[in-house]
Amino acid sequence: MRLTDFDTLTFDCYGTLIDWETGIFTALAPLLERVAQPLARDQVLQAHARHESSQQKYTPSMRYQALLAVVYKRLAEEWQVPVTQPECVAYGQSIRNWPAFDDSAPALHYLKQHYRLAILSNVDNESFAHSHVKLQVEFDAIITAEDVGSYKPSPRNFDYMLEKLGERGIARDRILHTAESLFHDHQPANDFGLASCWIDRRHAKEGFGATMDPGSQPNIDFRFNSMADFVKAHEEAVR
Repeated sequence: MRLTDFDTLTFDCYGTLIDWETGIFTALAPLLERVAQPLARDQVLQAHARHESSQQKYTPSMRYQALLAVVYKRLAEEWQVPVTQPECVAYGQSIRNWPAFDDSAPALHYLKQHYRLAILSNVDNESFAHSHVKLQVEFDAIITAEDVGSYKPSPRNFDYMLEKLGERGIARDRILHTAESLFHDHQPANDFGLASCWIDRRHAKEGFGATMDPGSQPNIDFRFNSMADFVKAHEEAVR
């Protein structure tokens, strides 16, 4: 299997193209300053992953901004810190400030010359619009959790994506699903028979950070530590 075997890249956004762990941790700073016992960064991210995944399961049609507001409330309760509803809402709106990885926009600009690019993201459309500006590329399709009414790793999201891309003549075997999260993306990609490319942004760290433990290692067809490494590999493949 070669990178040149595909004509479409479907991307997870947050964790893969947008540095959501930095965004989450930075936006939680006002809450963390009031926690009695200091928490390590990964402790915070893992707690966030646990509450986010639970909320996505129980309220799959809730817009991501509103869902994050609930996550903030649950974290405050767990850490025994009083918060106001406006604070929760402000956290939900912090997505617009989450930074892109430095290599994301240049890599997407290069890859756009060789592939169709699509987004399959666990976010709402308004929030993604802010991230889209940072990524500096036009995607051929943008599919969000708000569009589908559920959150990855639900198979609904992948069913929807494959149906909409299929309507445009994009064959499943020509799609390379590119993502960081083994839990949200690579496990369901395996279930749908999609080839997958792991952008292992946490390669130098232990644990799963802001994503849940997948339980078992999914099959991965390509693995790179960054989008810049992906580009280098593609350049070699077409040379």
